[in-house]
Amino acid sequence: MADKIELLQRVGSMQQLMYVRPVTFEEGRARGMKAYEVKNGPLKFSVMADKCLDLTDVSFCGHNMSFLAKPGLMGRNHYDTNGAEAQRSIMGGMLFTCGLENICAPCKIDGKDFPMHGRIRTTPAEHVGADACWVGDDYIVSISGTMREAELFGENLTLRRRITTCYGENRICIEDEITNEGFRREPMMLLYHINVGYPLLCEDSEIVIPTKRVTPRDEAAASNAEYWNRMEAPKDNEPEYVFLHDMAADQEGNTFALVMNKNLGIGLKVEYSVKELPYFMQWKSIASGDYVIGLEPANSSVYGKPYHIKENSLHQIEPFATEKKRLVLTFLSGAELDEARRRAEEFLK
Repeated sequence: MADKIELLQRVGSMQQLMYVRPVTFEEGRARGMKAYEVKNGPLKFSVMADKCLDLTDVSFCGHNMSFLAKPGLMGRNHYDTNGAEAQRSIMGGMLFTCGLENICAPCKIDGKDFPMHGRIRTTPAEHVGADACWVGDDYIVSISGTMREAELFGENLTLRRRITTCYGENRICIEDEITNEGFRREPMMLLYHINVGYPLLCEDSEIVIPTKRVTPRDEAAASNAEYWNRMEAPKDNEPEYVFLHDMAADQEGNTFALVMNKNLGIGLKVEYSVKELPYFMQWKSIASGDYVIGLEPANSSVYGKPYHIKENSLHQIEPFATEKKRLVLTFLSGAELDEARRRAEEFLK
């Protein structure tokens, strides 16, 4: 890549190569939703200011990488957090954040309802800002904001998020700080739902996960356990499969999961720390019209809140404590795919 001076010799504005632009959608269920469009060379993505600063569509080298569910692009809806009705507002996207009081299935605890995948995924950001500037010799786009999950006489949790991408690196870095601003211990469940779709995902795709043990969630998943690491052709009305992985990691706790397509020559690597997110689930659906792989690092199990309460293992955060999480999405091409597979094999050794 050319250095700073060489780049500035060759462009009138750096927006020729990289930018962040505020947008507002004007039709359908997305009408009125505010977002940011980002371009970083061959990498393009959108960040929803009105929905937890989550990622919607992502493309790399002209190929779509993300999954969009049948309801399509949408903003907030009256049924967002209404039990199982939440499935009508789960649009997928590259990432939606689940939590903070609940992840996975809806439940009722002591007479209180906890909606499917929680409320944070539809919470609009406050104090939102975006920037594109030189930091030394690096040209960096950043987007930041704060989401608050709070209730009168209840919890007061904030999620402070910063998303960055640097020109020439084909990476999106997501850094979160979750703080309990209340005066009592609170449950804090968190799952990053990262969703891969066609054409990156197809029968030519391979799922590379340095897993020490694969556990099917239920009988449906058990019937497909032999094929957890590859996709089949779409099949009408096929049930979803969910697998729990015991992840290998390096000495610092770093690990990753990868979806790659050698025919297209591209892939997506999701890096995180098992010290911050000790659980990892894989969601696989080959159902026609719902064709997707979900990579899901989390601090809690897919079995959800009732399971952790029963096992006395519910993750909680102390008053005024802060927890930090970091994810890096790296978009790979060419020889980088083989290198990532080799790295996974090293983890397992």
